[in-house]
Amino acid sequence: MPYCVGLTGGIGSGKSAASDRFKELGAGVVDTDEISHALTAPGGDAIEEIRRQFGPEFLLAGGGLDRARMRRLVFGDAAARTKLEAILHPLIRARTRADIGAASLPYVIVVVPLLFETGAGANLVQRVLVVDCEEEEQVRRATARSRLSAAEVREIMATQLPRAERLRRADDVLANDGDLPALYRGVAQLHARYLGLARAA
Repeated sequence: MPYCVGLTGGIGSGKSAASDRFKELGAGVVDTDEISHALTAPGGDAIEEIRRQFGPEFLLAGGGLDRARMRRLVFGDAAARTKLEAILHPLIRARTRADIGAASLPYVIVVVPLLFETGAGANLVQRVLVVDCEEEEQVRRATARSRLSAAEVREIMATQLPRAERLRRADDVLANDGDLPALYRGVAQLHARYLGLARAA
């Protein structure tokens, strides 16, 4: 298995921008959100079990998961969230491990938005990188890129680990309060460090 760095951060912190830049510089990237979307797309491996446990009303006409409806349910119902996680998490873990094993690049960035909250993927990575920005900036970015309201974004943030605790548990922190060139400079510095760590591993 290659050397792996877990990449995490709160909603709107810039995880995708950072992971995209790592990929451009030559790192492998395995994104568990992308895996989750594939599993819940029409014909995805999780769809039949979701239909069986939650009912067809949680699927769109095309056969994929109605993510907005499911999001509303699981934010208000802890038992439903646990049931959904029991379907998705084993499939995500298996696909993540397979994708890491197939990587032939010097090291792999494993994007796990809820790495600290769920522990998912923690046993696959050698260190954890937190992408960080001010909470008001998280709200601004998340509302700009999605149909979520500021209140809905704050509701999501409330279910995630507090910013201070994320930072305390990080091995590395990538500050993302500035512009893209500043983020890219930070990624380049970390890329050089991870290449060295991968060679030494």
